[in-house]
Amino acid sequence: MRDFGAGLRFLFNGQRWVARHGRWWGFGLIPALITLVGYLAVLAVLIVYAGDLAAWATPFADHWSEPWRDTVRVAVGAAAVGIGGLLAMLTFTAVTLLIGEPFYESLSAKVEETEGGGPQGPDLPLWRELWTGAKDSLAVLLRAAGFGVLLFLCGFIPVVGQTVVPVIGICVSGFFLTVELTGTPLQKRGLAQKQRLRLLRSRTSMAVGFGAGLVLLFLIPVLTVLAMPGAVAGATLLAREIAPHEEPAGEAPSDGPDDDPNGAHPSADGHQGHPAHPYPPNPYPQNPYQQPHANPYQQPYANPYQQPQANPHQQPQANPYQQP
Repeated sequence: MRDFGAGLRFLFNGQRWVARHGRWWGFGLIPALITLVGYLAVLAVLIVYAGDLAAWATPFADHWSEPWRDTVRVAVGAAAVGIGGLLAMLTFTAVTLLIGEPFYESLSAKVEETEGGGPQGPDLPLWRELWTGAKDSLAVLLRAAGFGVLLFLCGFIPVVGQTVVPVIGICVSGFFLTVELTGTPLQKRGLAQKQRLRLLRSRTSMAVGFGAGLVLLFLIPVLTVLAMPGAVAGATLLAREIAPHEEPAGEAPSDGPDDDPNGAHPSADGHQGHPAHPYPPNPYPQNPYQQPHANPYQQPYANPYQQPQANPHQQPQANPYQQP
């Protein structure tokens, strides 16, 4: 139950994240709105032509009396519309994720960035990503359909079919919905679909808690669109929990393979040599126009071993106080 509650918290935290980042919430609404408009158009066409479809499907009732013929064809038309609506509900998330692959990948990357960073993932062309997403979504849909058929048959069991089976159905749908939504962040971590399924099975309670809460939200048609960006953000947070990404330890950058910050070069035996320049160079160059500064307190240095040199052009000076 602890993991189940944690899954619900991830769903709530995802909605809170998009509430704090309104621009990304609007950005994530675009694929859901496109899918909704397309599905509404298809359902509108189905409703308009439901009578013709029922008449085409029941040619055996052409010769029946009018009340019976109309009753059967109305029932067939209503069943066709109901099946179309059910298929729309079952496939809405998968189709939205397929259409919104570039949108939700950017949204997931933004969540990773704000939460401390995440893996970049392989650099694949867009068509390759769409093909991989469609293939994975189809595989998940087939698995969910298999469980759906089994639960549908169990629904005919008295009492159990009306009480236990619907709860199990919500949990199963929630698990596969979590598989769909966590596909992008887990795929960036290099996990194939089988590995993702194995990882989510190891945290089944958390996956069911996240997905079951989302299934209950999606029962309200408007919330199916409004809650989709938060569901993607919450699935990214859940993926970070079950498959944390660790940044590789970086090394300090060096000036060069053989350079030392002090300018020392290694010797031939591998030992570090002495710095080539122990003192930093003078940043102020000498001014060529500056005269040398004389020290007035410095006495000239006389060499006692140096004989005075006579000037041949100088006349000897007579001493007036000397007697001849």
